[in-house]
Amino acid sequence: MSRMKRAATRGTAVLVLLLATLVQAHAAPVSVNDIARYLAGLAPSPESPLAALTRERGWRFHAATLNKAWARIEKNQLNDIRAWSKTHIPNTRKQMLYMFSGPDFLYADAFYPDAETYVLSALEPIGPIPNLWRLSPGARSGALQELRGSMQSVLTFSFFITKQMKSDLRSGNMQGTLPVLFVFLARSGNTITKVEYVSLNPDGLVVPRNLKLKGSSPGVRIAFNDEAGKSRMLYYFQTDLSNGGLRRSGFRAFSQALGPADSLVKSASYLLHSGNFSLARDFLLKQSDVIIQDDSGIPLRYFNRKTWQLRPFGRYIGPIDIFPKNYQRDMAALFARNQNRKMTFGIGYRWRTHETHVLLAIKKSP
Repeated sequence: MSRMKRAATRGTAVLVLLLATLVQAHAAPVSVNDIARYLAGLAPSPESPLAALTRERGWRFHAATLNKAWARIEKNQLNDIRAWSKTHIPNTRKQMLYMFSGPDFLYADAFYPDAETYVLSALEPIGPIPNLWRLSPGARSGALQELRGSMQSVLTFSFFITKQMKSDLRSGNMQGTLPVLFVFLARSGNTITKVEYVSLNPDGLVVPRNLKLKGSSPGVRIAFNDEAGKSRMLYYFQTDLSNGGLRRSGFRAFSQALGPADSLVKSASYLLHSGNFSLARDFLLKQSDVIIQDDSGIPLRYFNRKTWQLRPFGRYIGPIDIFPKNYQRDMAALFARNQNRKMTFGIGYRWRTHETHVLLAIKKSP
C-alpha cells in the first residue's frame, strides 16, 4: 500500500471515530460525574459517550500520569494530613471555609473530610463544563495536558501559584476552576450528582445565575456523595475578598447563615497581614471555631489568647524571599517554645517537611 493510501486510510478511520463519537454523544447524555472521572483519569461509566474516548492515546497517558501523581501525593501528603486532622481537630463543624483557595478542594477535603458544606472563594474564574466529545483527539490530548499543567504546582508543592493560575485558567479548552474541582472531587472518591451555576447576591442569598443582579458574585454549587454515600455540597465563589469587595458582596452573610466554620488558610500571599484585608481577617476570627493556617494567614498578634488556644506544629523559619516584610518575631518565639511537634507532611510556601509549619487555632469554650 502506498504512503498516500495509508494516510488516507488513517484519515478515514479518524473521521469514522469522530462521527461515531458525535452520534453517540447525541444518543446518550453525558453526566457531570462521567466528565469529572474522565478529566481525573478515571474510567467513566461503561454506557457513557466518554467511554470510547478513553481508548485514545492522549487519555491513556493522562490517566497513567495522574495515577502516579496521586499515588505520590497520597503517600507523601494526604494520608498524613488525614491522620493529623483526626488526631488534633476536635469535633467538626458543618461548614468548611477556605478563603483565597483557588480550586484547592484537595487540601480542604484532606484537612476536613467530614464537613457537610465546603465554601471556597478566590478571584479565579469558574469557567464552563468542558465539551470534550466535541473536540478532535489531538485537541482533547492538548486540553488534558493543559489541565495537568494547571494542577502541577499544587500536586508538587501543595499550593497554586497565583500568577500561573491567572494564565492557566483563562485560556485554552480547560478554562476556569471547574475542571480542577472536578478532578479533585473524583480523585477523592466522590460522586458528583449535580452542578449549578449560581450567583451570590449582596444579601447573601444564592440565586440562579441568569438573574442579573448588581453587586452579585458568580459561583458554582456542586452536590456530591462521598464514598459512604453521604450527601455533601461544595460552593466556589469568584469574589473579591478585600475590604471593598467584602463590603459589596454577600459573602459574609452567606457564611454566617451556615453557622460556625472550620477554616483553612495557606499560601495566601500574606494578604491577611494587610490593612486592606482587615474585614476578611476579622470575619475569620469571628466565624471560625477552628483555624488551620501557615504564617501567610492571620498574623499571630490578632489571636486573643483568652479566646484562642494556639498549637504550633513544625518549624517556623519565616517567609520565603519574595515576602521578606512578613516575618513575625512572636511566631518565631511561639514555635521555639514548642519544638517537639514535628511534621510528617508539608504545606504552604515552605513545603519541605523539615522547614514547614502549621498553626492550629482552636476557639475556647465561652
